[in-house]
Amino acid sequence: MIVSIESMKKENNVNIIVLADDDADDRLLMAEAFEENKIPCILKFVEDGVDLLDYLTKKGKYGSDCDETPDLILLDINMPRKDGKEALKEIKENPLLKHIPVVMFSTSKSPEDVTITYKLGANSFIVKPSSFEGLLEVTKTIQKYWIDTVSIKSVISY
Repeated sequence: MIVSIESMKKENNVNIIVLADDDADDRLLMAEAFEENKIPCILKFVEDGVDLLDYLTKKGKYGSDCDETPDLILLDINMPRKDGKEALKEIKENPLLKHIPVVMFSTSKSPEDVTITYKLGANSFIVKPSSFEGLLEVTKTIQKYWIDTVSIKSVISY
């Protein structure tokens, strides 16, 4: 279920997941998959690495709106302005952000991209499925592992 921060996070301690992806259709499909699977989280979207870092550091247009640290980041590799590898590097070098799990979520199947992103600190690498049914399965897996199995609640605030 996708709900607003104001109605869930502070009251029910629901996980916040940020998806950084420049493709509006991919963002919409991801929202539909999370909603169809009734995954209990708040799904937020940013369009590229610059927006992601602004969101995480509460700068620019996110300054007054962003009072919560996300519990998980789903990060596309190929984006304009700042790609996923650059954003991942900055996140993992920042002592205030490096604790946030980052799952690379990309169409790339390149072994080089997988290796580089793991070396930069990615927690997982998922290749985007080519069908909505595949996306439903991926979001179920994200829920099963990142929400139901491991503890990802942010304990560090800044």
